[in-house]
Amino acid sequence: MKIAVVGATGLVGSVMLRVLIERGFQNEEIIPAASEKSVGKEIDFGNRKIKVVSVQEAIEKDCDYAIFSAGSKVSKTYAPLFAKKGTVVIDNSSCWRMQEDVPLVVPEININAVKPMDKIIANPNCSTIQMLMAIAPLDKAFDVERIVVSTYQSVTGTGVKAIKQLEAEEKGKECFNPAYPHRIFRNVLPFGGDFLENGYNTEEEKLVNETKKILAKPEIQVTATVARVPVVGGHSESINIQFRKPFKLSQIFDILENTPGVRVIDNPSKHKYPMPILSEGQDDVFVGRIRRDYTLENGLNLWVVADNLRKGAATNAIQILECLIGKK
Repeated sequence: MKIAVVGATGLVGSVMLRVLIERGFQNEEIIPAASEKSVGKEIDFGNRKIKVVSVQEAIEKDCDYAIFSAGSKVSKTYAPLFAKKGTVVIDNSSCWRMQEDVPLVVPEININAVKPMDKIIANPNCSTIQMLMAIAPLDKAFDVERIVVSTYQSVTGTGVKAIKQLEAEEKGKECFNPAYPHRIFRNVLPFGGDFLENGYNTEEEKLVNETKKILAKPEIQVTATVARVPVVGGHSESINIQFRKPFKLSQIFDILENTPGVRVIDNPSKHKYPMPILSEGQDDVFVGRIRRDYTLENGLNLWVVADNLRKGAATNAIQILECLIGKK
């Protein structure tokens, strides 16, 4: 089996290569592809070295699958070229997510959205993935009517440039090529992506639109506020949910504790709750601070944390691949 990883030298791409090894793909033919400046570079893959090729060269190798994490512009240009050659593309950018004929997939929730003829499959936004891992099983039981979510997102979600900015600022050094318009060290930036005419920003818009598509519930009400925080371990979310059906808190715990890929950490009196420092390098989505919202009927509050580079990106993409080849 030939698997291309487009954007292999980037932050998410390098995690994708690591996850491929961890999940048993170390003996497959892996073709790392990147921009021209990285072509020819050798990178470690398990106990061997593999050479980075151009995206065009990867297309010509007639791969079975191509996993993209190189940004929307690259995906828009090259994903259709892979697909035309018969390669199934799993794309981590926002390029194809809201296109009607492209499935947007979290395997535990809606892998059945993928049809045999699909050649491009979209990986959702990291914040959407972790939120819906917690909400989807509860929706099945109690029918979610409305979601209010505030996110506290790691600088790793922006990329290497943002990590370098934070590290420079931590050391008291000037960052000459910052990722953000303001200092991130000891600060919180109340936005993600680009601002829109309606006052929201693109990260908030993704949470709204992707939730409706993945759950196949266009009527669900979602409102979001995104913030970037000086953290590297993962994204955190404060989620308020209103259900149409009544629930017992014990039922919430039981459902979440028995949901694959979700880990409940909820013992506040012992100071046990999800934190980014606990999620870093993990594939599970961590849920805690589970409590009833007494200000509205059938209301619930959750605190949800996950490593945005793994389940929020790389791991979810590899899990889609596993489902396609019947491994899971």
